[in-house]
Parts: sequence; structure tokens; C-alpha cells
Amino acid sequence: MQTAEELRALLRRMDGRSYGAYRSLRGAWALGGGVALFVDRVQGDPFAAPSRMRLRLDSLDAGWPAALWRGRVRRIAFEDWLARRVADAIAREVRGRRGSGKSGRVFIDSGGQAVLERSAAQVEEGFVEARLEVGLPAAGRRVLGREAEELLAEELPRLAAAALPCSEAALREAQRFADCAENHAALQAQLTERGLAAFVADGAVLPRESGASQRPLRSGAVPFRAPDSLRVTLDLPNAAPGPDGEMQRAVSGLGIPLGVTLIVGGGYHGKSTLLQTLERAVHPHIPGDGRECCAALPSAVKIRAEDGRRVVGCDIHGFIRELPQGRSTAPFHSDDASGSTSQAANIVEALEAGAKLLLLDEDSSATNFMVRDARMQALVHRDFEPITPFVDRVRELHEALGVSTILVMGGCGDYFEVADTTIEMRDYAPRDVSAEARRIATAQQSGRVREARAPLRAARPRAPLPGSIDAKGRREVRIDVRGRDGLGFGEQHIDLRAVEQIVEPSQVRAIGYALHAARRFMTDGAALPGVLDELDALLDSQGLDALARGANLARPRRFEIAAALGRLRSLRVAVPPKGSNTGGGGED
Repeated sequence: MQTAEELRALLRRMDGRSYGAYRSLRGAWALGGGVALFVDRVQGDPFAAPSRMRLRLDSLDAGWPAALWRGRVRRIAFEDWLARRVADAIAREVRGRRGSGKSGRVFIDSGGQAVLERSAAQVEEGFVEARLEVGLPAAGRRVLGREAEELLAEELPRLAAAALPCSEAALREAQRFADCAENHAALQAQLTERGLAAFVADGAVLPRESGASQRPLRSGAVPFRAPDSLRVTLDLPNAAPGPDGEMQRAVSGLGIPLGVTLIVGGGYHGKSTLLQTLERAVHPHIPGDGRECCAALPSAVKIRAEDGRRVVGCDIHGFIRELPQGRSTAPFHSDDASGSTSQAANIVEALEAGAKLLLLDEDSSATNFMVRDARMQALVHRDFEPITPFVDRVRELHEALGVSTILVMGGCGDYFEVADTTIEMRDYAPRDVSAEARRIATAQQSGRVREARAPLRAARPRAPLPGSIDAKGRREVRIDVRGRDGLGFGEQHIDLRAVEQIVEPSQVRAIGYALHAARRFMTDGAALPGVLDELDALLDSQGLDALARGANLARPRRFEIAAALGRLRSLRVAVPPKGSNTGGGGED
């Protein structure tokens, strides 16, 4: 490992030379005070993607107690927190742009309101490490050696000294952060034990400050409070502030039971806000977010209609029978699916990936998929309607397949007859109106006839063909991220706008690399659930570096990976024969 003085001398010598001279920086440099700088990749010019570097501090110098990050949940939380601390230090210690293009820019992927497993920071027995993007200074395409010396030999060591060592105040903050994530994991673990699909703590702040922000609304938000009939109390491994501000080791709030739950109420009374909280409650949140003690089953998946999406080899026959002109729906293929067929496919694909809780909002659903009322049934005979409405399948999903549903419904009371629990949001407060909804359903018969003709059965899983999943651009693997909404995958674009549980662009990048990595598991007709299992095992054992070392990655769930795969327009699948749960069968 070369010394800081050798680094300074090298940068002075290359001052004014062409930008390619920066390539000689690759390697390891001892910056003093136990800090090492690793230059892993040097950008080709000041306008290209920034250089990749790592700042590492020896554990003895860092001083973080191992107990802080013992266990998977706490380790993920501590690494997430450390990346945020480094980002704060960058704002204080780094001067910023100095020269052309990205010159002087220093960046770390530090996340938003959710706590995620990410590649930006790493903690091991021997060191803590921050992984940075650094724009090497240049004027045009000429090296600014003195500016680079200030950046690499002065500012980065100050950055490391400010962010990586333990202090009494930092330890308290990191402990609080890890405790919060561990509490969320404990709440999730108790859901199934208690027969719950989700939990929302009393005192939680659900509204966000705007439609474009996940930060909490700071003024005017009504703290959440569960109705007594649905209030449950769950245990916490670490003390957390309660609604009155006092620290407590148990938390009370709304327990949404497994089964079929309706969220009803007038417009603007908080129905969709509650559902959006549940969508995000699959992840822990940072202290102060307002939703720290809200949890949903980790296999919860938001479902919506998605006009125009591609569907390949998906058996939607349980929801939509054979289409006009003899077009099969078992399996179903479309390059431009309708609202109803896309929503059916989204459900089947979520179940294929292992979802046990579906979240739906009537505002983003296809009306003809959700219900056909008695008058429409009288006018259009069911022999000429291929759709089996969701209202006629939602109970079977729970009773036959063990899949619960939470549904926002503001305009159709036909669901009263099939709901186990009905929650009315009124002035942002939940009320248990289950008994009243059942009474209304009994007293005011809808007159509609159930349209399911055959029992609902689990669809056969598909076997993706690896040759149809190509991330290669003209010469090499090409993964481009377009915010949270799109993924450039090789020469293709995957539209992810309707995959609403992606919370960060770094997850999109990881999805791209995960799809590329998944090809190795798609052998001998392997069915998609098994491929996802193999991916999960790989990430659990080797972390995100198993996908792409040096990239800004945050771990997505298997459901978002499967959703992206299903929207890949080149995808081809083999459909296993009837009676088979693995691969094989005909290609689609």
C-alpha cells in the first residue's frame, strides 16, 4: 500500500496532463490515521460516470462495538445508517464541483425513509468502509493535479475522520437506528403468530408531506389511533417512544386480521394513505419517519391494473376464461394487455413469486375486473363475459390458497358480503364497521349472482428461458437506471411505473443485475419460484456484491425482481405440463 505523500507527489506530477493519466491512481493508498483509500475504477473523462473509490478505517481505530451490528437485521441497519452519516459528512467536508463535468463531485448512495440492505457501506470484523463515487478534477480533459491533491489527500481523510469512527453521540444515534429496524423485524415476526396481515401503531403519522416525498407531514397530521375492537398489543425487543413520548417495550395499535379486509370511507378521509402505509410497511423505516412501528407481512404485494404491459405464459384462467375467437388464457400472452387482463396477470405473477397478502385500491384497478353488479349481469349474460370478477374470487384466495387481501373500496358495497373485516376511515381515524357492513349486506341483498364456474386453483409456475434474458448492450452488460420507474436492460427498456413497492433507484439497479445473475439458475426447465429461491440464497450468503461489485445497489424483494422479469419484452417461458410443479412443457 502506497503512502499519502506518494499520492501527493503523483498528483502533482500529473498536473496538466491528459485525463488518462489518472489511471495510475488505481490501487491502495494509506492516508494516515488508519484510513486507507482504494481506487477501484477511474472514469474515462470528466463527463463519464465518476470514479469508484472506497474509504476504509481499521476496526481498532473505528471503535464500533461488535454488539451494535450483531445479527443480520442490525448489521443491515448499521450499514444503512453509516452511509447516511457519510453523506452528511460529505456535505460538510467536501468543497464540491471544481472543474469540468463531474469534477470534484463526491457521492454515496445514502437512501431515503426506508432502511434497506445496500452496498454503499460495509462493516466487517476488521474494518468499516464507505463506497464512494468521486469525480476526479479536470479542466476540459486536462488533469487538475492540485485540485485532485486537495480532494483525495485532504478532504477524503477529513471525511473519513468525521464519518467512520465511533463517538459517544454517534453510538447513541446508531444504536437507536438499529433498535428501530430490529423492532420492525420483531413486529413482522409476530404478525403470523397473531393471525395478522398488518399492524399500524397508535400514534403513527401516516400522511406524507407531498405526493413527491416520503417525508412525514410535520403540521396538521392526525396521529393514528386504532379502534378498541381491533386493537392489539405486540412486544418490542427494544424500547421505543409511545404516543405520549414515553419509552415502552410493547406497542398497541390496529391489528388487521388475515382474511379479506375492506378499507372504506369518503373521499379524502385517509383510505389510500392507510393502504400506502401498508405498501411501505414491508420495510423498516428510519427513526422519526412516523411509521417506525407499522408492519405488513413481508410477502405483501400491491396489485393494480396496467394497460399496455406485456404478459407472457401467465395462466389467468382462474380470473378470465377463454377470450373471443378462441384465444386461450391458460396460458395467456399479450404484448398490450388490457386493464383487466393485466390486473389478473399481476395477481397470478405475485402468487407465483410467493405473495401471501395482496393490497388493492379501487382507484388503480380495472372496474370490470373488480365487480359486475346485478343489473349488468342481467343485461350481459355470463356466457358472453369471460371475466370472473375479483369479488367472486377474493374469499377463495384466502380459503383455498391462504392469501389475504386488503382492499380500498369507496364505491361498491358488493364486497360487504365477502369481507371478514371492514374498516371505515373517517376524518383520518379508523372505525371498525364490520358488523354494520354485514348487517347491510344481509338487509340489502345486492341481487348479483356469483360468477365463478370452477374452483380457484394455483396456477402452474412458469420456467423462464435464459436465452430470452439478455443484458448485453453492444459489447458488455448494460444496466441503466431511470429513477424508480424504468430500467435499461441491454437493448431493452423495462417499464416499472406500476411496480409501486420499489422505493429507491438503487433497487432498480439491483433488479437489473439480479435478472442477469438469475440466468445461471434457469437450467433444466427450472420454475420461476425456484429461481427466486436461488437468488435469495445467493444474496443472503454473499450479499449484493454477488450481483455487481462497485455498483450502487439496494436489495429488492423477490416480488419486484419477478415483476421486472414479467415486463421484459423479450422474455420467453416454458409452461410446465398439467400436474407438474417444475419446469418443462411447451414454450410460449
